Amino acid sequence: MTGEESKPPIPGALTEEQAERMLAGMNEVIRAGEEMRKLRAEMIQLFAGFGWTQDRIARLADMSQPAVSKQMAKGGTGDRPPPMDLSHDQWDTPWLEGRLWGLAEEISETLDDTARCTRHVDAIARGKKRFTPQNVDELRRLVEADLMLRRTQLPGSYRDAYDEISRGLDVPPKTPPTLPATASASVRRALAHRIQRDRLSGEA
Repeated sequence: MTGEESKPPIPGALTEEQAERMLAGMNEVIRAGEEMRKLRAEMIQLFAGFGWTQDRIARLADMSQPAVSKQMAKGGTGDRPPPMDLSHDQWDTPWLEGRLWGLAEEISETLDDTARCTRHVDAIARGKKRFTPQNVDELRRLVEADLMLRRTQLPGSYRDAYDEISRGLDVPPKTPPTLPATASASVRRALAHRIQRDRLSGEA
């Protein structure tokens, strides 16, 4: 042990455990920010694949046109992939996870943030929970509990959506779909999340 490590703690100073928790929280925020910037860059490439102009993308993303142009340049100058399939019924795991996330958010908002899944959904939004198999299983259990315990307060379409998502996650397709090179798991989750929410709210 070094002399520095053997020094007694200064009275009133933070403990090592307190410092560790603070830094861990900061690291989560930094990581979430970096991941969100990466996701936005990928979404810009996706929108360009739909044939949207840089000015249109800049307006929607609340960015300057030069900033959008810079992001697009990072994606390469080769031929862009064909537009991604945005149909609701797709069966790869990231797409189903995104649908589950969207369903959980709808449940949480419908129940005025009193749902069992609310804390989990909030943690996803803040970047504190990732889509690991364990976290997805936990979210599924929470959503199922909300659907069972609060069924009189939730539309039947929520249960139908969950049953469909759950079957897909339990029995993944033998041959996963061939995805465009730019279609990362994060992009597919984000798209499925939005499409699922819009469908449940009747806007799609």
